[in-house]
Amino acid sequence: TQSTWGEIKKSSKKITNMSLVSKEKQASSVAQPVRRIRITLSSRNVASLEKVCADLVRNAKDRKLKVKGPVRMPTKILRLTVRKSPCGEGTNTWDRFEMRIHKRVIDLKSPSEIVKQITSIGLEPGVEVEVSILED
Repeated sequence: TQSTWGEIKKSSKKITNMSLVSKEKQASSVAQPVRRIRITLSSRNVASLEKVCADLVRNAKDRKLKVKGPVRMPTKILRLTVRKSPCGEGTNTWDRFEMRIHKRVIDLKSPSEIVKQITSIGLEPGVEVEVSILED
């Protein structure tokens, strides 16, 4: 009977240890829920925008996150047509100005704490970043 009692003690210790480990895992998973994060980048300069997108995607893939993008959104073209003549007399000549705004969208699935580390990269001047956290 002594050998069976010793086996029961050993097995009960294993069960308690396993239950403690699973509670710790549950506590850590509750602290950091995986969320869907959308990063929207916009700029007038395509080269700097593509560089920032590549850096963000590379950092996310290094941390083994699910990445979708960069998705290229349609370019907004803001046009302004004005008269060349300040007084309004003379030949009707016009100047046409336009500004192109390029936009990229990157979707990530990760805890929100990791996104702070990913987005802490050096941004190019003229690139605007908007981060929105979406619930699944």
